[in-house]
Amino acid sequence: MSEATMSDLMFTPVTELAQKVRSGELSARELVETSLGRIEELNPSLNAFVEVFADRALEEADAITPGDDRPLAGVPVAIKNNRSVSGGLLTFAAEFMGDHRSDYDHNVVTRLRRAGAIVVGTTTLPEWGILPWTNTRRFGATRNPWDPTRTSGGSSGGSATAVASGMVPLAHANDGGGSTRIPAACCGLVGLKPQRNRISQAPDAADSDLAIDGVLTRTVAETAMVLDLLEGYELGDANWAPPPAEPFAAQAAREPKALRIALTSYSPIEEADVDPVAAQSVRDAGALLEGLGHHVEEVQPPWRMPGLAEQFTAMFGPLVSLQVTLAQMLVGREPTERDMEPLSWAILSLSRQMSAMDTHGARAMLQIFARSLIRWSAQYDAILTPGLAQAPLLLDSVAPETDDPMGLFRRSGHFTPFTPGVNITGQPAIALPLYQREDGLPLAVQLIGRPAGEGELLALAAQIETAAPWADRRPGV
Repeated sequence: MSEATMSDLMFTPVTELAQKVRSGELSARELVETSLGRIEELNPSLNAFVEVFADRALEEADAITPGDDRPLAGVPVAIKNNRSVSGGLLTFAAEFMGDHRSDYDHNVVTRLRRAGAIVVGTTTLPEWGILPWTNTRRFGATRNPWDPTRTSGGSSGGSATAVASGMVPLAHANDGGGSTRIPAACCGLVGLKPQRNRISQAPDAADSDLAIDGVLTRTVAETAMVLDLLEGYELGDANWAPPPAEPFAAQAAREPKALRIALTSYSPIEEADVDPVAAQSVRDAGALLEGLGHHVEEVQPPWRMPGLAEQFTAMFGPLVSLQVTLAQMLVGREPTERDMEPLSWAILSLSRQMSAMDTHGARAMLQIFARSLIRWSAQYDAILTPGLAQAPLLLDSVAPETDDPMGLFRRSGHFTPFTPGVNITGQPAIALPLYQREDGLPLAVQLIGRPAGEGELLALAAQIETAAPWADRRPGV
């Protein structure tokens, strides 16, 4: 293959890549070498990777031969650096972690490897995964391939940059308040937040009220196929989502029936102004859905609950604190203020000041909100919203050092008001890169599905993709 054709490989659907390896048309080594070459070329300017496992990846690639029937045989993937890869640095993008190396694979890594994927490296994130942009004291700014002056989102910003720029065709992500959907929206990718507890967090945790793992891809079909690989119970899980009646990939490939869809650009956060371009994208998507035979109704969801942001922070804080506690066990000491960015320290301090009653009270209030919102949304098959309230932010405006850390945290909510609610309810939601702004930046919409309804949601998303394809768009890096 020519050099240009080889570079195209990283923009090829992962099912096609695995088939090329299976048939002998391409070797796994050639695929991995292409990925590593793209990383060497682009990462110095885009800063998506924490660590690259070149020698190990090539060795694993050489062990894969034609005829390998695993669904991701030879496909290069990247793992967000808040999940363990055996032998690799585990940093959470925090200086406090030092050069700690993990000695085990997280569940998502194990399952991807079992499917034949080859981990070529780990990707950047905001410190402890807190913010919806990736710009840290430890690793610097991760840049958006569509406009390197802007953020690629967060907290899975490195993974989004790696996929959007063609360094890898597939990357791991996770989502505790939008951290898969936000970078998907910033970088023109598909980002699904699955149903709560759909993908096990083994062996690190039993479950999570807010966070769930997933992937970033270019197409809905790829997302559905990988969800089939990652979903399911692991020994010791405290809770798990009901298994699907049939594979998600099969459901995504089926034309959906006529659905009742709610359309809204009414922000859950009153102070968050929604960019008129983002609001228009929702109206345009609604017209597209009506043209596909669905009933679309503009609504004003009851999701402005007084004190909701404070209650969410009261639950999000312990999630951060849990990661720091794990880090303490790994590095053998307590963190100090000097170890952390101002916002990380502020959230950790806030969490440590909370009593058990405070935490349980916040959880109860969020459950009340979740029940109320799910009860209201039960009349619809899906809810259509903007992906983001604003265009991807300029990196110069979101530096990690600040004298007002909680003000920075509030600002992050104004950037991403439509994503955290479904982390509270647990419902699946997906960001779709349906449009582009006049300057070429991606412009996404979000679809929220019924509880445990990923199959129907993916089928609807796939129908939209067929009607208005986006996978051939590439940034000019």
